[in-house]
Amino acid sequence: MIYINNKTMHLYVLWVIIHLKYQIHFNLRCAKKQRKNGGLRMKKVDLHVHSTYSDGTNTPKELIKLAENEGLSAIALTDHDTLDGIPDALDAAKNSSVELIPGVELSTNFNNTEVHIVGLFLDHNNKQINDYLKHQRQSRIDRNIQMCQKFCDIGINITYDKMCELYPDAVITRAHFADYLVKNKYTGDRNEAFDRYLSPGKPCFVNRHKVDPEEAVAVIHKAHGAAILAHPVLYHLGKDQMNALLEHVCSAGIDGIEAIYSTYKPADERYIRKIATEHKLLISGGSDYHGANKPNIKLGRGLGHLFVHYEVLEKLSEKASEYEHPYKQDPYFQVADKRLAFVYNLEDVKLKIQ
Repeated sequence: MIYINNKTMHLYVLWVIIHLKYQIHFNLRCAKKQRKNGGLRMKKVDLHVHSTYSDGTNTPKELIKLAENEGLSAIALTDHDTLDGIPDALDAAKNSSVELIPGVELSTNFNNTEVHIVGLFLDHNNKQINDYLKHQRQSRIDRNIQMCQKFCDIGINITYDKMCELYPDAVITRAHFADYLVKNKYTGDRNEAFDRYLSPGKPCFVNRHKVDPEEAVAVIHKAHGAAILAHPVLYHLGKDQMNALLEHVCSAGIDGIEAIYSTYKPADERYIRKIATEHKLLISGGSDYHGANKPNIKLGRGLGHLFVHYEVLEKLSEKASEYEHPYKQDPYFQVADKRLAFVYNLEDVKLKIQ
């Protein structure tokens, strides 16, 4: 018989049991609600996923196939500062049971803290957001060139041309530098790469052009999407700092907050759900899947206990539909499909004109 004497292990096991109990209770409530709605099978989604177009290791096509294998009804492709992977993902989803939600994850800065804003249900052909992303990618390129120079200054030969050759279709992030350092045996793993070279205050870290969350929210709305405050627990903010961030993004018109996330503990999820209720925000959730770059995080399952119900997607879709048409407040428009179409009541217009 094996005895667990380590206090930390005891706490971890207790955390797993509590979280599973919470998740089972949540799933039972969802199942009960579905039975009331006609007994439909429980549908799950993942609204935070990365591909090879940013710092993930799966192509969009591979993600769709993997989502099918995981039994997911939908995934949102939310690559960092790029929509370039969306056409491939949409094409792969045409012959799949998986619904593809066009998305993006935008990097912003609030009071010297990097804050991510996820956009969902975007028009990926929208000129305004594509111009914005082009500017953001150029900012990354400028930062990456400076980082390469810093590595060369300390005797690690990394050139920007080499990085582009190794990662030809990707928006190159610090994760790619970490991958390079591990593969070339400069560090033992990715965490060491960040701890020694890539985190703020380390020798090869370079700040990017700072964008306010307000700007990110605005451009997401212009692209007809819903704006989500991503993984707020990961920012490790104190109460006053968190309140300041929430006040700022809410005044900017943020639509939702990521309350269901791979690394959240049960108390974290309850905390963020409470914030959502207090600030009248919608709930979002996702694994933040990166493939081999985060090997413990599984698509649709996170660390094993993640579950995002399809109802979460539906509510966010309904919210995004409010940004789709400039005449959405016109009483003579009716929503025929909450996501896509409007039907104009011509007869009423004629009567009003007369």
